[in-house]
Amino acid sequence: MKTFSETRAGINRKVNQDCFLCEEEAVGDLPNLFIVADGMGGYNGGDFASKFCIENVKNHIVNGKGNSIISSIRSAIKAANEGIREKSRMDEGLRGCGTTAVLATIKDDILYIANVGDSRLYVLQKGRLSQITEDHSVVEEMIKRGILRREEARFNSNKNKVTRALGAEPEIEIDFFEVKLEKGDRVMLCSDGVSNMMDERTLEEIIGDDKELSEICRILIETAVNNGGKDDATVVMIEV
Repeated sequence: MKTFSETRAGINRKVNQDCFLCEEEAVGDLPNLFIVADGMGGYNGGDFASKFCIENVKNHIVNGKGNSIISSIRSAIKAANEGIREKSRMDEGLRGCGTTAVLATIKDDILYIANVGDSRLYVLQKGRLSQITEDHSVVEEMIKRGILRREEARFNSNKNKVTRALGAEPEIEIDFFEVKLEKGDRVMLCSDGVSNMMDERTLEEIIGDDKELSEICRILIETAVNNGGKDDATVVMIEV
């Protein structure tokens, strides 16, 4: 396995509210762990929420023993959700903060994925890119209802409004996915500061290029910045 990760604040952002984890080694009972979290909620709130999510999910998994992969991940995300809500109740400056989270681990060539919000996970297999996660967003709901065409979604004024996030509600609904991987496949986790700034064809061309993962991450971030860089941009790349 090869990995690389990179993050950069948006052009007009003083604080990068994205946070990520790229851990190739074992985390508790999980053989590896990859997370991208995109915080929201005021000057300090988003920054706090994304970091809290990453740290608490990792710590919960480290301290949990004997659970299945899915139950371990579910328990960790629920604990992080409760923690963010508790902190926001105690600190007025964190009131209303929250974060997205897309998480992955690979065991025995199976990619296990959990998602809350609109950060995404893509898999490139045999040169073809597939978005595995489904956005929990106002725009995605509009697409499902036939109000908006998918090719118009990136330019819609509602594209940054999420319908699920850690910290938003007492009970959190988490989507889970599994993908069988083969040697040479690439996996990308990213915040919407990347996926909103280029179309899927561009993503496929960059991720599928015969370059090192470090160069692919650099190109993805720079493309996002060159296309406007309105939001913080974070990428975690994995090659199996």
